[in-house]
Amino acid sequence: MGTYKPLNLCTCKPFTMTIKQKIEKLREQINHHNHLYYVLDKPSISDTEYDQLFRELKKLEEENPSLKTEDSPTQRVGAPPLKAFKSVIHKIPLLSLDNAMNDEELVAFDERVKKGLKKDKITYVAELKMDGLAVALHYKNGKFIQGATRGDGQRGEDITINLKTIRAIPLTLSEKVDIEVRGEVFLPYNDFVKFNEEREEAGEAKFANPRNAAAGSVRQLDSKITASRPLSIFCYAAEINAKSQFEALNYIKKLGFRVNPNIELCDGIQEVIKYIKKWEAKREKLDYEIDGIVVKVDSLEDQKKLGTTSHSPRWAIAFKYPPMQAATVVEDIKVQVGRTGAITPVAYLKPAHLAGVTVKRATLHNEDQIRRLGIKIQDHVIIQRAGEVIPEVVRVLKDKRSGKEKEFHMPKKCPICGDDIVRPEGEAVSRCVNAECPAQVKNRIRHFATRSAMDIEHVGPALVEQLVDKKIIKDVADLYLLDQATLKKLERFADKSAKNVLDSIQKSKSRPFDRLLYALGIRLVGSHVASVIAKNFDSIDKVMKATEDDLTKVREIGPKVAQSVVLFFKQKGNHHLIEKLKKAGLNLKAAAPKGPQPLKGKTFVFTGGLEKISREAAQELVVKLGGAYSSSVSKNTDYVVVGESPGSKYDKAKKLGVQTMSEAQFLKMVKG
Repeated sequence: MGTYKPLNLCTCKPFTMTIKQKIEKLREQINHHNHLYYVLDKPSISDTEYDQLFRELKKLEEENPSLKTEDSPTQRVGAPPLKAFKSVIHKIPLLSLDNAMNDEELVAFDERVKKGLKKDKITYVAELKMDGLAVALHYKNGKFIQGATRGDGQRGEDITINLKTIRAIPLTLSEKVDIEVRGEVFLPYNDFVKFNEEREEAGEAKFANPRNAAAGSVRQLDSKITASRPLSIFCYAAEINAKSQFEALNYIKKLGFRVNPNIELCDGIQEVIKYIKKWEAKREKLDYEIDGIVVKVDSLEDQKKLGTTSHSPRWAIAFKYPPMQAATVVEDIKVQVGRTGAITPVAYLKPAHLAGVTVKRATLHNEDQIRRLGIKIQDHVIIQRAGEVIPEVVRVLKDKRSGKEKEFHMPKKCPICGDDIVRPEGEAVSRCVNAECPAQVKNRIRHFATRSAMDIEHVGPALVEQLVDKKIIKDVADLYLLDQATLKKLERFADKSAKNVLDSIQKSKSRPFDRLLYALGIRLVGSHVASVIAKNFDSIDKVMKATEDDLTKVREIGPKVAQSVVLFFKQKGNHHLIEKLKKAGLNLKAAAPKGPQPLKGKTFVFTGGLEKISREAAQELVVKLGGAYSSSVSKNTDYVVVGESPGSKYDKAKKLGVQTMSEAQFLKMVKG
């Protein structure tokens, strides 16, 4: 098997570690750092250091395939897309909970529990009720073997390969136990907002709320899509030998599961009611969606005595918070200008109290939405926090109209720069045509500095506002011309704050090329599309020269994206911007791939069973050698590799005239 001899910089005697030991050590380190980052939110190493560990493990596993195991951190992503999910029958049903809507119903629940147990006072555990997707996680000998959705409580879907992509779910536990743990998969708010922005930029439909986004992500047949979404989990139950629910939660936390830190033991139902009121006032400050509080009898022995009905346990109840809606009046409708010139109508409201915050504005999305709602200025309306994130108007109370309401008409001129507003044919969004509009400039710079783009830490909205209003900068490239003296003249700026800004700007120069492409704010080019473009056109000069035909040859780039990219680089102002960024020393080339790239520009599709190499390994090999693989055959496919019992992809390849090859021919091509 060979030995691994790591570099030893100390003067002590060198040590020798077998490859197997090294692999096991790396897995242990990566699992430890995953737990610190995704479960405890206390990272102890940088992303770069983590990536180095991960790449080292992956390389050793590739060189020693017999040592690759299903619970390795490298196996979180990579399985081929499924045709359908298998059905799973839950050994222990996932029951629903009865609901309580007010204090009286909680007190009535408490009376039933006390009567059933013949006790005067009950200790309860109060837990935040996550609004996500309930799942059951199965472990054997401490290894994750299966994950399933709740389904109807009796039968769910096997989504193991998708759940493996969620890094907050441990693949190996700290003890070698057989256990089933229940949890709720969710999408944090900040990630939900960013995710929706990227979908909108890519021309894709936005999710209505974090719960829909989480559920949709977990039920993808292609686990790579799930892996691209920042999902997390909180675990709340386990079938173990413990005395209490509180003890059980602490035990699974020790095993490596993520447990919500806001759980409390409550001495009697009045303490529960205090907990509920506390979190009703605080819930909008959480970075995840809750729709109530779950109240459970703490003693597991008492839970068994109380038992269950056919649909719910007698020892637990869910207190549901009222809907996140409020009635108010639309006092005016004005428009905002986005970084791509998009004109968004906004309702200015009579202040309304909603979920602990005062709401004064709500989005109306676009002109068509206003027409669908039939909304007028001075209308009485119902507003809600969409996914508890963005306030929006959902309904007009037409029976409250007085006749004084006024129609809203989309302006013909931009309210910021006075230039024309046009609505392109076939689009719902109207746009300001002036790329130099100050509102667009500010939003482009804000976008450029965001974490997912160039990650310029100290360049926030307030600073951008000052810099543009004082005409210190006109575009993103001007950020790299700022100096200490200029910044110190701004409000609330001194030596230290100015230095922080300049240091973060300097640091951004080394961001990867695909991040820069995304940061430029090209319409329909989200972060994923930017990475696809960067991989296929490895410098800004090649992207600028690319035609629509060149771009649409690349898998995942459609005609609209191609047209948008070409249009962006046709504009003289953007040519000038790129020249300024070159002079500033930014990274305008993709990192050179390691090793030969004989398959560069070629797209492969695999169909049927392969004998000498797994499909995952074959796909990884294609990527390693510069190519790409797809799950479907199209006119842009270069080769279809045909294994045993091929499916409809083989027929489609013949119909389209796409070249086919056997597994042996593929391996010969790769070897050559």
